[in-house]
Amino acid sequence: MSRFYNDAVFWVEVDKIKPNPFQPRREFDETQLRALADSIRQYGVLQALVVTRNELQKDDGGLGVEYELVAGERRLRAARLAGLGQVPVLIRDGEETDLMKLELAIVENIQREDLTPVDRARAFDRLTKEFNFKHHEIGKKVGKSREYVSNSLRILTLPEYIINALSQNQITEGHTRPLMMLIDRPQEQETLFKEIVAKKLNVREAESIARHIAVERARKLIDQELIEIEDQFKEKLGTRVRIEKKEAGGRVTIDFFDKDDLRALLERIISDDTRENREISIENVPPLTEEE
Repeated sequence: MSRFYNDAVFWVEVDKIKPNPFQPRREFDETQLRALADSIRQYGVLQALVVTRNELQKDDGGLGVEYELVAGERRLRAARLAGLGQVPVLIRDGEETDLMKLELAIVENIQREDLTPVDRARAFDRLTKEFNFKHHEIGKKVGKSREYVSNSLRILTLPEYIINALSQNQITEGHTRPLMMLIDRPQEQETLFKEIVAKKLNVREAESIARHIAVERARKLIDQELIEIEDQFKEKLGTRVRIEKKEAGGRVTIDFFDKDDLRALLERIISDDTRENREISIENVPPLTEEE
């Protein structure tokens, strides 16, 4: 039996095609869709969509037909924007399993590089959790290495605010590597993330900072008290603070993003100092007697 029904292209009404419930893509760039729609108006849909065909029992006893999309959702959306009534499709023979629908959707998107890093990671995650795929098995399916799959999945270990920033293109997939180096240090990870966004750090700059943090942390493990003081500074000021101990004395470095951030840090220190002095002065005031 052939893979596609009669090995032929059919024309199907757009409104009869249901979306693929296993479509891994969550975001579709509207600008790119409009550009594709403009192209479709001029040249038509140059590559057929892939669908399955299902016969349905109508209320009046007759038979109806609906189609479920397997691959080509971006083309289908653009065709709707272009106002097309019908699109060319290839109809797959036989019953399609949920796994096959997910596999085909993932493979098509990865081959076209249409998936965002987050969508790709979530698609791989579904294959591992719902269908018990091993990383090397997923790699074979999509033509990638096991390391590629494993590194993609590691993105999902990041905090949700970083995952959202990656989805919204505020940071790149490359930036996730230095951020994952600080996975067990959430405060420092958040501070580095803010620096990447605010200062527009490139990947190399972010990796340099992350490595420096890791080295400094390892060096300070011999002095737990120094680590605790540094952590107290970070918690109090809400930014990265580094303490460099020398033979005699040392140096405290406080990171800030811009002048407004620096002023806010100064105001926080002054405010805390003023409150502390006020508490001390109140404590030193003798209690009032009844005559007073």
